[in-house]
Amino acid sequence: MQPNARWAFARYRAIAHHLPRVERGFAPFSYRLPDLTGVIARHDGFILDAFGVLNIGEGVLPQAIERVQQMRAAGKRVVVLTNGAAVPRSRALEKYRAWGFDFGDTEVIASRDLAARALAGRGGRWAAIAPLGSGFDDLPGDVRALDDDLLARADGFLFLGSQGWDDAKQAALVAALRARPRPVICANPDIVAPREGGFTWEPGHYAFALPVPVEFHGKPFGGAFAAALAALDLPANRVAMVGDTLHTDVLGGRAAGCFTVLVTGHGFFAGQDPQPYIDATGLVPDFLADET
Repeated sequence: MQPNARWAFARYRAIAHHLPRVERGFAPFSYRLPDLTGVIARHDGFILDAFGVLNIGEGVLPQAIERVQQMRAAGKRVVVLTNGAAVPRSRALEKYRAWGFDFGDTEVIASRDLAARALAGRGGRWAAIAPLGSGFDDLPGDVRALDDDLLARADGFLFLGSQGWDDAKQAALVAALRARPRPVICANPDIVAPREGGFTWEPGHYAFALPVPVEFHGKPFGGAFAAALAALDLPANRVAMVGDTLHTDVLGGRAAGCFTVLVTGHGFFAGQDPQPYIDATGLVPDFLADET
């Protein structure tokens, strides 16, 4: 089944107890803006989500290139914080630059890199769940693509991407973990991702359903935002998190102490009125922008 916004939102609500708690209060209401131009002057730095803000699937949003250029011209600091973990960050950088973005090497923070730091020094043989043909040379230790043999023999599992993953493979992994519990690291907590043809289920959808504790790296968890704020070299109260989801971007940004901007015209809320979802969760962004 291909998810829609309602199904995905329900899934986020079901796993909300696993997500960070917010340390400070929410805005009483959101200011509505046509695009991000209206917030550029208000903040010194911006953390930008990728899927739903810079691109939809493999298609760049042209206005996103213009908006980043406007931020640069205004002297603002920018980082991209992406939960995309299926490919090394170097390949993600190549893609962004081919689209026309000018991001430097330290301006893209991928959850894959955060998971790699967590793997360092652990030892053992790790089975990676990732698209067919994925390379793991950028990851420390012994990381191999998951196969039937590794289901039983792996010392741990690393969830990088869900392309090619299905209910039968998920059931086999669940059975293997019940038979012998082992650590699981998930480098992409997203439940869904917006693509050209609609949403796809992402690693978080599967990882949150596993019968063992899972270590998550990426939005909305604090380590991802700590890395982004360190890259910006700014305190959180001078930074805005810009994203298209409530439970990853807005929740994570708020928990980190940032201001938040929810993009509603493309990405998660495309074609949807976000207000009922905001009311249901109490996750109130500082701004709603119709588009990037």
